[in-house]
Amino acid sequence: MGRSRRVIVGIVAAGTLAVAPAMVVAPADAATSYTNCKQLNADYPHGVGKSGAVDSTSGTPVTDFTVDDDLYNSNSGRDRDGDSIACEKH
Repeated sequence: MGRSRRVIVGIVAAGTLAVAPAMVVAPADAATSYTNCKQLNADYPHGVGKSGAVDSTSGTPVTDFTVDDDLYNSNSGRDRDGDSIACEKH
């Protein structure tokens, strides 16, 4: 490889290293935001709630929902009764 070609390759490599740290990648475990409860319940049959959440029902409360604060926060719009559990099902 000629000298000028090595200089160009070196400049391109240095430029790539300077740009690479500025790249931001979303975390692999980012919480999924579901379109509706049917989709959420396919993965989490009894719903998803925050830590310490208690089902507000006059019947038997759901206690076997998945506890995951990030997942709940991504789907809090699906919490119709405001009890910090989204898409709870008995």
